[in-house]
Amino acid sequence: MIILPAIDLKGGQCVRLRKGDYATAHKVAEDAVGTAKEFLSAGARLIHMVDLDGAKSGSRANYDVVRRVIDQTSAAVELGGGIRSMEDLRFVLGLGVSRAVIGSAAVRNPHFVKEAVSIFGERIAVGIDARGGTVRTDGWMNDTGEDYIAFARKMAGYGVKTIIYTDIEKDGMLEGPNFTQLEALRQAVSCVIVASGGVSTLEDVRRLKALGIDEAIAGKAVYTGALDLAAAIREAE
Repeated sequence: MIILPAIDLKGGQCVRLRKGDYATAHKVAEDAVGTAKEFLSAGARLIHMVDLDGAKSGSRANYDVVRRVIDQTSAAVELGGGIRSMEDLRFVLGLGVSRAVIGSAAVRNPHFVKEAVSIFGERIAVGIDARGGTVRTDGWMNDTGEDYIAFARKMAGYGVKTIIYTDIEKDGMLEGPNFTQLEALRQAVSCVIVASGGVSTLEDVRRLKALGIDEAIAGKAVYTGALDLAAAIREAE
């Protein structure tokens, strides 16, 4: 298993949210480039970045920051937020992003996912964000009513190789992941599963690894010091 430290961007700044609520956004680091360098020094192999403005409005306001992180650190970066068309996708991959995450657009336009996977293969991931077991879209604001397991199976059927699963209730709460939902997802699909939301202790890392989860995103716990990133990476690997 590998650990992906997270950098969430809003207005060009590194922020964190609680349960996906934009009103709770608070700055957690001075500079994305410096933060990425610290993550790489701790042993990170892939950095998870989210364009929160893009997720909410489809803007590209934070792409310059993403480009600077890649250009100035040579980090492998996964990026999600606001990727809604092939034009968006090509632009993101043109920044040097290693893996692009399609979120809300995967719900509204499944053909987009099929086309993206047929062209870019494993560089495409689908983000499934859920609250109460149903899929949310548009920066987690809209409830589609679709079961997360059924949606994951649909995406796997389209050839998607990586699914990033976020339990919104756990995100930014430092209370541990939703192991029950992750276990059910692991049993339902053979994709690479990335756990997101609530990863905050080495015990969380051990339990995810025991469930057969392939990757885990660590955000708030790293910034608060609750989780030692280097130790978590060692534990995972």
